[in-house]
Amino acid sequence: MKIAVDVMGGDFGATPIIEGTIEALKEEDFSAILVGDSSVIESKIPLSLKDRVEVVHCVDFIKMDDLATNAIRRKESSIFVATDMLKSGQAHALVSAGHSGATMSLATLRVGRIAGVSRPAIGAILPRIDGGVVLLLDAGANVDCKPEHLYEFALMGDIYAKSILGYSSPKLGILSNGEEECKGDELSKEAYALLRGHPSFIGNIEGDNLFDGSVDVVICDGFVGNIVLKTSEGIADAIVHLLKNFIQESSVSKMGALLMRGVFRKLKKRLDYAEYGGAPLLGVGGNVIICHGKSNPKAIHNAIKQAILAHQRQVNKKIAEAFEGKEELKSNK
Repeated sequence: MKIAVDVMGGDFGATPIIEGTIEALKEEDFSAILVGDSSVIESKIPLSLKDRVEVVHCVDFIKMDDLATNAIRRKESSIFVATDMLKSGQAHALVSAGHSGATMSLATLRVGRIAGVSRPAIGAILPRIDGGVVLLLDAGANVDCKPEHLYEFALMGDIYAKSILGYSSPKLGILSNGEEECKGDELSKEAYALLRGHPSFIGNIEGDNLFDGSVDVVICDGFVGNIVLKTSEGIADAIVHLLKNFIQESSVSKMGALLMRGVFRKLKKRLDYAEYGGAPLLGVGGNVIICHGKSNPKAIHNAIKQAILAHQRQVNKKIAEAFEGKEELKSNK
């Protein structure tokens, strides 16, 4: 399979994205299409991997402070070219650490939505205390949603959790301010009514359930989801920072830290966004992984692994099949 990687637009330039792709090529079975400035890319590709890398030259790219709506007119930009390769079938998946809004809008407008999907959604993967992960949908693609949209997010999240996360019977919950059916705003209440007949739906969940293992897929609008995602990232960074400060306070703390190095390594790994690669854009007719702008090589490698799995396990085909039976599911509520 071939994966198009948008090399331009990341916070730290092309180098970590290229290095992450090289790491993935050494361990995974795929070919890479690196879209970006060839003068930067060519010199970084090892001779042993040259036959598995195609370089598509582009110097223009969508900067983080550019408007996402401008992307559709920037036909020479790296993300536009990479998206068109996905659309034409030259690539089986797309990975980008560039402008997420541009990636989402181009994927939606150029590749198109899966039949029956009203709004594509970004799925963020977060760690749980039981060693598993939870999928948060939507994590920022749709600020204003209707109940129907949340229902669709649940269908797509259910498929992704089964196909990629390995949950045979994923538990779906709506993020609300209380577990009771009567809790929440009008959006979540109406979405609850739509989802009542879904076999995986467990009802409302609260914020503290996100990480306790009681739910596998959390449904909310993109406004709430993005705040949850950014808050979670901030808390994780704060925990690591506080631990470092506490350890430095006394020689006893330092000694204790030495004895617990293995524990701290495990904690850091669990909280590291790079372990989860990127966020799948669900609902478009191609496999798209949106990475954090500050992605390091490990994050890019893991994002490519996600893209490979999504293609191999036919996630989009399964979503399309689920949406064919959408009305039947709703009629069972």
